[in-house]
Amino acid sequence: MEKYRANLLMCAGTGCVASGTPKVRAAIEEELIKKGLENEIKIVLTGCNGFCAEGPVMLVYPEEIFYQKLTVAEVPKLVEEHFLKGRPYEKLMFKDIEKRHAIPLMNDIPFFKHQVLRVLRNKGLIDPDSIDEYIARDGYMAAAKALTEMSPEDIIKAIKDAGVRGRGGAGFPTGLKWEFASKSVADQKYMLCNGDEGDPGAFMDRSVMEADPHSVIEGMIIGAKAIGSSKGVIYVRAEYPLAVQRLQNAIDDCRERGLLGNDILGSGFSFDLEIYLGAGAFVCGEETALMRSIEGQRGMPRPRPPFPAHKGLWDKPSVLNNVETLAQIAPTILNGPEWYRQLGTEKSAGSKVFALTGDIRNVGLVEVPMGTPLKTIIYDIGGGMKNKKKKFKSVQMGGPSGGCIPEELIDIPVTYEDVVKTGAIMGSGGMVVMDEDTCMVSTAKFFLEFTADESCGKCTPCRVGTRVMLDMLTDITEGRGREGDIETLQDLSNDIIATSLCGLGQTAPNPILSTIRYFKDEYEAHIHQKWCKTGICSDLCSFEISEDVCTGCGACARACPQGAIVGEKKKPHSIIQDLCIQCRSCYDRCAFQSIKIGPAKEKDKTAVAVKDQEE
Repeated sequence: MEKYRANLLMCAGTGCVASGTPKVRAAIEEELIKKGLENEIKIVLTGCNGFCAEGPVMLVYPEEIFYQKLTVAEVPKLVEEHFLKGRPYEKLMFKDIEKRHAIPLMNDIPFFKHQVLRVLRNKGLIDPDSIDEYIARDGYMAAAKALTEMSPEDIIKAIKDAGVRGRGGAGFPTGLKWEFASKSVADQKYMLCNGDEGDPGAFMDRSVMEADPHSVIEGMIIGAKAIGSSKGVIYVRAEYPLAVQRLQNAIDDCRERGLLGNDILGSGFSFDLEIYLGAGAFVCGEETALMRSIEGQRGMPRPRPPFPAHKGLWDKPSVLNNVETLAQIAPTILNGPEWYRQLGTEKSAGSKVFALTGDIRNVGLVEVPMGTPLKTIIYDIGGGMKNKKKKFKSVQMGGPSGGCIPEELIDIPVTYEDVVKTGAIMGSGGMVVMDEDTCMVSTAKFFLEFTADESCGKCTPCRVGTRVMLDMLTDITEGRGREGDIETLQDLSNDIIATSLCGLGQTAPNPILSTIRYFKDEYEAHIHQKWCKTGICSDLCSFEISEDVCTGCGACARACPQGAIVGEKKKPHSIIQDLCIQCRSCYDRCAFQSIKIGPAKEKDKTAVAVKDQEE
């Protein structure tokens, strides 16, 4: 057996691969050979480590030294200092921005220190293409226990007692869903996995499939035993090629080891599965639309009842769980319901994975116990705002179907019940963080554009209603808002929620309702004052330079694409308004906050009025 004094666990998830992991790996291999260390140091490519903002990243095991933002240029020095001279290379370590010192150990870094890993238990630690490494970390022990020691009723009881809820968005009790399907009588049942993940800013499921594909397969095997299914399908969007590749490798290895196919582990139970590639339609996140897609039909939802547990794929009893739900099944069966309930709250047990994106310093994938305060996630784990001079304003939870939670509610515990009270939803786990320079009217418009485009068009409330609201938001952001628009948007939203066929239409108005609820003043400023205070809506703002603040550094002039900023060096500059296109480049570049945002100038108001009359 090969023995190495160190293993270099290099992140090979999609983010780090895009940031340069393959080139860095090749450079390290070359340098190890030059130094005669190739037989002492082993490179292991893992799945997503989670700390996406710092990629490419690498963990030196067993020392647990964490390196970030690796580059080919720094490789020779890294290898010489750490692996030849035994001195960890501080330059590539994570830096504490407050105390300004390097943090060498991964678990001392705030981003990792506040997490509790269950779904992500193997992230960054194993080669996702090695079934042996998964088995070495208790992989398939839960499946063996379920197949050889437990009845379907025992499995379902364990999942119900644990309080496992679906992590795809609705939070429906997983054990109850399995129980419904288990009681359905049919010659064929289907166990399905939803790996479609269509929310903008969400990458939880993709990362799990890339980093730990066997955890999903093991969960499906256990679920299949519970409901009496012999066939399974993993539905993955075609835009996830790395996840598809690793899932297929894992399926092939399972068949070779007798973990899929006939008479698994000599238990008498047979189950096999395949991958189905989706075309990326957001509506196929809805379970009945996903099943129609697998059947080769257009992905459109159908009325319920009948529910999929009685009549699903090919009109047979079917269960659909998302990736995160399935990834937590094996440790729950292995360790028991009491272990699962050690985390979370009574109604929201266990942990939850979130994708942190937006105006936040530590972009990445995090897992925390249910009930963790939102503030802990954003500040202790996320590191606060990307620009430390900016204030936190809101966080969009639940993707385009979710809502915006404002700064005054940042102390809420993250549970299904508490999040819903704010007007948002848990969703699959996307968190888009926004700072004070974000226009909330424009944000609502952005998410509504997405849901309007993704509507399948089957029901009129969603197909027509979202378009009507989008046109109204467009008018408001372009200076054509009218008295009564806010009330009309609220009324339309409530009608669409009440009458749409599926979850897409029923939740599409959430961004509008939540932004009106907490940021109504911004809507009123857009409509009545024709002013976007953040400068995002270019038709509703102007930019001026404060002479008493401007230092004449020239940064704004260099950033301006129109040459609209003039002035002598080290003297206050000014903006030629006739040339300004309100692109906000000067505002973003100025380090002295000398650029001020005001209402649109008179010429702009006139132009808006003329345009309004023409329409």
